[in-house]
Amino acid sequence: MDAYVYDVVRTPRGRGNPKGALAGVRPIELVSHVMGALEARGLDRAQVDELILGCSTPTGEQGGNLAQIAAVYTGWRGATGSTVSRFCCSGLEALRVAALRAAAEPGAPLMLAGGVESMSRVPMFSDRAAWCFDREVSERTQYLHMGVAADLVATLEGFEREALEALALQSHARSARAQREGRFAGTLAPVAELTEDEGVREGMTAEALGRLEPAFAALGAQEGDARACAAYPAIDAVAHRHTVATSPGLADCAALAVVGNRAAGERAGTRPRARLRSFATYAEEPVKMLTGNVEGARRALRAAGMQVTDVDVFEVNESFAVVPLHFQRELAVDPERLNPNGGALSVGHPLGATGGVLLANALAELERSDGAVALASVCGGAGVTMSLVIERV
Repeated sequence: MDAYVYDVVRTPRGRGNPKGALAGVRPIELVSHVMGALEARGLDRAQVDELILGCSTPTGEQGGNLAQIAAVYTGWRGATGSTVSRFCCSGLEALRVAALRAAAEPGAPLMLAGGVESMSRVPMFSDRAAWCFDREVSERTQYLHMGVAADLVATLEGFEREALEALALQSHARSARAQREGRFAGTLAPVAELTEDEGVREGMTAEALGRLEPAFAALGAQEGDARACAAYPAIDAVAHRHTVATSPGLADCAALAVVGNRAAGERAGTRPRARLRSFATYAEEPVKMLTGNVEGARRALRAAGMQVTDVDVFEVNESFAVVPLHFQRELAVDPERLNPNGGALSVGHPLGATGGVLLANALAELERSDGAVALASVCGGAGVTMSLVIERV
């Protein structure tokens, strides 16, 4: 695929609640800030004609085709904008749209692609989507809250609470190490006095995590458990094992990559940092929902002509602890190569921005460790899954 990443920048992730460091920053300001940061690093806005934003909840301050309004708001009058929504995979979808255009149009200019989500200002479910809030649609599509689905996967696949909590401890430890060593310093665009990802907690213990109550038992009791057991009659009950510590934190963030083909980069006088080798989607069964990134990763690797052993860095979104644990087991991934700098369990999952964040983090780690190939993978609501393979150039 003639599609390359020329640069990528993101804001730090702020806690997605009213007390978070970025709660006072509107989503359009997050996007505009990253656009300005890219320009400060040498990007010529005249070489860019499109801004593609992933956003999981495009309503309120994130509604009205935020990408187009952000381009005008920032003064990039030569760029048009489009906003795409594929739940948690929205950021990767934006990157795919840009990559496919770059590959299909030899004369295409550079594009900005990534995502934004301000969960402190536009809360999850605030769009009151039919999947969740329309009774007939929910029943027909077997809607299950993602937390209950995570507990279902842990029950079906035999992941005990201790394993989930061990991963949470590891995520915080790795994120703390990445911050101490400044591993993302070349990728971050500080905003509102926030200079690094918010939410890392050092010094947590297994004993402290063991005292936390299951987070989704009440939701399961409402009807989720019955729906899960009806779909999977081999189990008598859902064992609720995920807590707030083994679930992803809500986060505010924006992330953008400069994407284009070789010719676009040459016209702009810039050199690529990585090639976008392949994308793949996969539709997992909608009740189980959170295990599709295994098959999605296999498809992306096949499309790139690669195997699991060719990958130096795996960035698998920690959208509940069971997700990367299942991914690691099914694909026999070296745990040292999987989320080496932590993930959403420690620093949050900003939904539509996560794809861009994973790309930024993967590329930063490849360059730090002198690796060559990375795979990023995200699973989301109703079984949506997307994976991406990149290769340094």
